[in-house]
Amino acid sequence: MPAKYLNTPETPVYKKSQVMYGLDLARVHIAKKNQVVVVEGYTDVMAAHLSGVDTAVASCGTAFGDDHARLLQRLIGSNDSLKGEVVFTFDGDAAGQAAALKVFKGDQNFIAQTYVAIEPTGLDPCDLRIQHGDAAVRELVGRRVPLYRFVMQNTVGQFDLDRVDGRLAALRAAAPLVGSVRDNSLVTGYVHELAKLIGTDVEEVRREVSRAARRPVASAHPGRPEPAPEEESDAPALLGLPFPDARDRRLEVERGTLRLMVRAPECFNASWNGVSADDFTHPTYRAMGEAIMGVTRSLDDWPQPVAEVLTDPVAEQVLAALAVEPLLRPATPGYAAEYVAKLRLMTTSRRIAELKSRLQRTNPVDEQATYNRMFAKLLELEKSRQELGAIAAGPAD
Repeated sequence: MPAKYLNTPETPVYKKSQVMYGLDLARVHIAKKNQVVVVEGYTDVMAAHLSGVDTAVASCGTAFGDDHARLLQRLIGSNDSLKGEVVFTFDGDAAGQAAALKVFKGDQNFIAQTYVAIEPTGLDPCDLRIQHGDAAVRELVGRRVPLYRFVMQNTVGQFDLDRVDGRLAALRAAAPLVGSVRDNSLVTGYVHELAKLIGTDVEEVRREVSRAARRPVASAHPGRPEPAPEEESDAPALLGLPFPDARDRRLEVERGTLRLMVRAPECFNASWNGVSADDFTHPTYRAMGEAIMGVTRSLDDWPQPVAEVLTDPVAEQVLAALAVEPLLRPATPGYAAEYVAKLRLMTTSRRIAELKSRLQRTNPVDEQATYNRMFAKLLELEKSRQELGAIAAGPAD
């Protein structure tokens, strides 16, 4: 059976990158409405025009490229970029997402605003018209969303945003997209949009975007986050547990709490003042905390029971180091209570940040019950943070 369409090569007379199907019909309407709708196939152009979308065009036998973009921009004009718009229709599958990403990277060619319109059912404009009529095609264009938002939502949506590491990975994957934008007037808006999508601090997004913009070489694996250079460590890891840096100020409270638990267990109550393994973020400190809280406390030979259950040589070395490290103040129940309050305060602050992130990504109208539950929990955590802050500060002079 012969092919339905014959894709011929370019010639000196016919250059695909400079020709758009349907442009003869759409040219006047594009200039009048300051809008162009870019569809993927010839039949989609026909269906769009029959449905009343008279600004529809398509590339001819080649992917949409920079020359097409410059051609359309000339037709739209450059007098008012806020009014002009280019609407792309893509399939909602992986190929459509890849096409959207490609167009986004060439977005600098447009002064007009760029949008994307995707039919949730996956139908292209031609099939959409056949199955649902002319109005459905017009509604498809009417539901357009900003192209940058679509691209970032698809990039961020690959990660679990309810986890700290998931949000960090999403940020590192999306930041190069924003960092590649040459128009600084757009970057600020993109930064705020990305912060809202991920549910994280705007300044953190701004810093990551700046780092991404300075990287000379893009990742060989698009969408896969690369480790930040400042977070790489030369510390050796033995049998799975990494060796913690005793000078790391971010882990000072965790190490200090363990130091007190090892050197002065008598200053804690039977439940170790409410310390939990989840309060420790470093895997070695967490393993040590679990070991300490999992054995029977014996003041006679402490911390020997802890040493007997630790099977990792790194944890054993850290335990030995903590047993001889000097305390900053004389060991008292009050001093232990302050240290534990500092540790739990850090845990509470992390939980508040995670909950605020989820609230930021939750629509209070569409998900009212869920939003109200999370907001009530947030108030509870904020109250707990105030109480722990007062204990951590110690007695007033």
